[in-house]
Amino acid sequence: MSTLFRTMMLPVFCILTVSMTYYASIDALQILAIENVAGKSHWNFMSAVLRSLTDIGHNVTVFTPFLDGNRDNYTEVYLNIPSVVEINVEETLNTFGKPTVMIPELMNMSRSFCNIAYEQQDMREILYGGKSNYDIIFTEVVSSECVSYIASKLKLPLIYLIPSPMITHIEHTILGEGSNPATVSHLMAHNAVPRTFAQRFLNVVFLGFSLLALKYKEMELKKIDSQPYDLVEPIKPTLVFMNTHYITYAPSSMPASLIQVGGIHLKTPKSIPNDILEFIENSPHGVIYFTFGSVVSMSTLPDHIQNAFKEALAQVPQRVLWKYEGEMKDKPINVMTSKWFPQRDILMHPNVKLFISHGGIFGVYEAVDAGVPVLGFPLFYDQPRNIDNLVEAGMGISMDLLTLQKDELIKNILELINNEKYMQNAKIVSDRFKDRPMSPAESVVYWTEYVIRHKGAPHLKSQAFNLTWYQYFLLDVIFVVLFFISFAIFITYNLFKVIYYYFLQYSQPIKPKLE
Repeated sequence: MSTLFRTMMLPVFCILTVSMTYYASIDALQILAIENVAGKSHWNFMSAVLRSLTDIGHNVTVFTPFLDGNRDNYTEVYLNIPSVVEINVEETLNTFGKPTVMIPELMNMSRSFCNIAYEQQDMREILYGGKSNYDIIFTEVVSSECVSYIASKLKLPLIYLIPSPMITHIEHTILGEGSNPATVSHLMAHNAVPRTFAQRFLNVVFLGFSLLALKYKEMELKKIDSQPYDLVEPIKPTLVFMNTHYITYAPSSMPASLIQVGGIHLKTPKSIPNDILEFIENSPHGVIYFTFGSVVSMSTLPDHIQNAFKEALAQVPQRVLWKYEGEMKDKPINVMTSKWFPQRDILMHPNVKLFISHGGIFGVYEAVDAGVPVLGFPLFYDQPRNIDNLVEAGMGISMDLLTLQKDELIKNILELINNEKYMQNAKIVSDRFKDRPMSPAESVVYWTEYVIRHKGAPHLKSQAFNLTWYQYFLLDVIFVVLFFISFAIFITYNLFKVIYYYFLQYSQPIKPKLE
């Protein structure tokens, strides 16, 4: 066999070997999933994860407040929990924009959703009916480990889903490891990474407060509303699938059990409805797409803010697609409104020049994937960090919604559209985002099957789970080191003291005797 032939065949052999290894089949898994947060974006993440598993033949039963319809090897069970969709802007900011309110409220929500899920008859039959034939549990974690109760009860491996960047105040609880607040911003911080002393100081304050508030609130709820899941030791997850990517989440040390699958919800673009497509393609200066997502109702913005947007957008040469609930008064002639737009498909159109967004992680990934600059108005939770990451990447500008001024808005819109560096940077970021060894869906499939192949893969869990808090922070080691240092100082001090008095005694001149 010639050297040339061997050289040509080597890549083919490697590809076949990797493919055979990767696609080594296992029996179709029986997966039980619980979506215990009634937010549409939360469900979008979980449904994308589950679809990646059903697409290759695994069987999924999911409890969810959002019904998409059953299909082959996929069954939905309605979970009747209050939905978080199109709520008032002021209510949103008051609830989720303040750490003192948000942290306790997240614990309230988490336990409330657990109570509803575990009281549902279909769930009780699984928990107590002895009919479980599942292999693994998927569920979302927010604040309380009550979501792990079903895995503890059924003695099954558990995988957590996090549809946002890491929830800092539960990171140590679910991973065994916590990020360094000197290098990783808290979920409530407004900056991508802490750069100044003030930001690092505030980061520590956020972390300390959230940990204490969460612990206190959970103790309070356990006391006044004790539940069966409080009597069972929470099981730790084998894996955590997190909706992040290094483009939108500053690099940090991560345990082996944390798998980043940011952008898993992205689908192949579809055809845009004719009326919207005509509006886009008949826009000689391009189009701006404007939305604040599925949670915030745009029509509840204060009048002065809505007017600032209307007046500013009326003065730019671009046409605007504005997601808006209901009829808009005094709508500019260059604006089309609708309660729903095919966001992914619109952003992928080459005539879209700018995305005005609140910074939700799903919209951020869609803008990054499409290579479209972003004008951000972050409201709460992870949104300030998401937008700041885009600002750092040179593809976005951040503004404050509550202090919005028309002239500043016009200036920033024109800057993002007319200055080519933002579009160029957006394309660079897009290329980095797409450059991966395997797709997010392939990662989910591989690691889920890995857990089953290796009997729950306990070796992926951090050693930190086996340590007490004082061992984790090396307080016992520090104590011993300080003891020996103190002992050495004590011995040295007393040795010098003895030497000093010895020389002091024998160095004094001898007085002559008087006759």
